[in-house]
Amino acid sequence: MLPMMRFTERNETFSIGISSNNINLKIKPMADFRRKPEWLKIRLPRGFKTSQVVGLLNEKHLHTICSSGMCPNRAECWGAGTATFMIGGNICTRACRFCNVATGRPSALDENEIREIVDSVKQLNLKHIVITSVDRDDLPDLGAGHWVKMIKTLKRECPGVTMEVLIPDFQGRLDLVDMVIKAGPEVISHNMETVRRLTPTVRSAATYDRSLSVIGHIAKSGVRSKSGIMLGLGETEEEILETMDDLRGVGCEVMTIGQYLQPTKNHYPLQDYITPEQFEKYGEEGRKRGFRHVESAPMVRSSYHAEKHVN
Repeated sequence: MLPMMRFTERNETFSIGISSNNINLKIKPMADFRRKPEWLKIRLPRGFKTSQVVGLLNEKHLHTICSSGMCPNRAECWGAGTATFMIGGNICTRACRFCNVATGRPSALDENEIREIVDSVKQLNLKHIVITSVDRDDLPDLGAGHWVKMIKTLKRECPGVTMEVLIPDFQGRLDLVDMVIKAGPEVISHNMETVRRLTPTVRSAATYDRSLSVIGHIAKSGVRSKSGIMLGLGETEEEILETMDDLRGVGCEVMTIGQYLQPTKNHYPLQDYITPEQFEKYGEEGRKRGFRHVESAPMVRSSYHAEKHVN
């Protein structure tokens, strides 16, 4: 008997037994963990609003985490008049294993970036915007000054547009967090990303307790505080509930919980697909713990339904 062989074709893996006395091949499909379940299959973004946003982003050379992060909800958000812009360039100084944003040595900050985003918000008639950024550990103020200019310019030139900012940890420097708080966004978010045990493996420089400290500092300021985690990295239910308790313990008001989707084979390996029913259960647990808003579903990302988290 010849040995068992395996091959992959079009994401289908087969087991083939070949006998030296029989030319008939027995092909048996084997489990392929890369195949997404039905609840994670989505329509590609299309329609006038999507084309309008994509065209404007290309024209102005702007970056959105909607595109860089391959967010599955971008068509829905764009259609609802919400978009997430990424400032500070598109090169991050950190290399978190879950993230699809490029890492390396960034270029100098582009001050024109602020003007282009403001013009885009006006042209697209956006009602709510989310601003996030790459980590800029290469800068003396870690990019905080650029954040303040962005927020103040939007506030001044786009009255009536509400804003959430999804900030980095600024290496735990709360004086830099205070700069963002004083600029006056309606919601300030900082993601935990995962549970305590997995943080050192999944995130490249951030720590669990540092992120909690940042979120707690935001909450104490009176600004609406928000955080999010991904599931499917190998966490346990007990660890997820512990993270909820830790966030509520520092005063966090809004939480998002979504499915991790491995961007490429070189990123942190996906461990599990979480069912919609399990996500619903976690949402109920969060609300029991006193979160003002909990978005918990496979397709949820940090900015999902962000406009609802303002009031």
